[in-house]
Amino acid sequence: MKNTFRWAAGLASVVLALGASTAAPAEDGPKVSKPEAKTLKAAQDAMAAKKYQDALAKLHDAQNIAGKTAYDQYLIDEMLGFIAVRTKDYAEAARSLEASFNSPYFDKAQIPQRVNALAQINYTLRNYDKAVDFGTRAVKGGYADEEMYTLLSQAYYLKGDNRGTKRFVEGYVEDLIKRGQTPKEQLLQLIMSACSKLEDSDCVTHSLERLVTYYPKTEYWQNLLYSLFQVREQSDNNRLNLYRLALEVDALKQPDDYTEMAQLALDAGSPGEAQSILEKGFEKKVFPDARAQAKNKRLLDSAKHRAAADLAALPKMDKDAAADKNGAKDVAVGLAYLGYHQYDKAVTALSRGLSKPGVHNEAEARLLLGIAELEAGKKDEAVKSFKAVKGDPKLERLANLWNLHARQA
Repeated sequence: MKNTFRWAAGLASVVLALGASTAAPAEDGPKVSKPEAKTLKAAQDAMAAKKYQDALAKLHDAQNIAGKTAYDQYLIDEMLGFIAVRTKDYAEAARSLEASFNSPYFDKAQIPQRVNALAQINYTLRNYDKAVDFGTRAVKGGYADEEMYTLLSQAYYLKGDNRGTKRFVEGYVEDLIKRGQTPKEQLLQLIMSACSKLEDSDCVTHSLERLVTYYPKTEYWQNLLYSLFQVREQSDNNRLNLYRLALEVDALKQPDDYTEMAQLALDAGSPGEAQSILEKGFEKKVFPDARAQAKNKRLLDSAKHRAAADLAALPKMDKDAAADKNGAKDVAVGLAYLGYHQYDKAVTALSRGLSKPGVHNEAEARLLLGIAELEAGKKDEAVKSFKAVKGDPKLERLANLWNLHARQA
């Protein structure tokens, strides 16, 4: 993952804080020891003149002076940290700034700024354990900003703690959503990647659902629907309904997908839909070679033949279904109209069927009604129909995705 931090601005604030902390102590505060006074004054003067190598030489001398106090060491570490930041020696900056931070003389008012700085510097050095430690302290202390949350998320991931990544980033994302904010795409990708490494397929699918919710890119829809196709014990009708959504969001890419969808549509009694999907496949030139083209041409010819007979008989089938007290025939007629893109007639037939007893799969019929309503431009009605799909967990999940797509359309 890319580093998204404004390091120059962040470290400049560290320098300013160090500059303040290395000023002369207050009259009633701790004092520099007499053995160190001259040397540390010379180091401070060299720092003020930006003669950092001279200042370092003086500070190294100060390290070796006998009688050095804890307060002397605190000032030495602060000044070493100041110079290290200025000269971009971040390894030394991390060491000296943490040492002075742990001193009893460290100004507690500067804790938030120093903790954030140490998290950033250790992240830069790829000391991810330390970055996590300081980042977690910032979060618990209530002074972590958005960038710190992102740094901590990345640090968990880059140190290979996938469970920690999943736990922390999911918690942060949930909090953002509760507050009505949109989680960054990068954070959702981190969760998905961590879940993939944990081989947690449910978590991967949930992460992809979040991605298509906030960032409805074709690649995310494609990956999400692929994950749903892998669910075991999937009925043919459910697979066909998955294909319908894949086609709708332009996530149908593979030649075999077009072939299978067409065959499933034929088996379901929707030859017009089969014809339409195969014609779209040939239009997009998805069939790669002569063999695949010939196979699908034969399937297309069969679909056209059955569609022609079906379309001719459809008006009578519609009339008979309307007169029947059982809703199953109406649903079959509605499915046929849906395949021929006669969406208003599909809505009428499906609604009529759902108002009667005898519908074999009410959840699927309501899903089909929602699809027909959406295609007919009746978005509000479609959303209501998708929300009414109940009884089959797989279809309920699929209806939620159709509902999401309807709201994005």
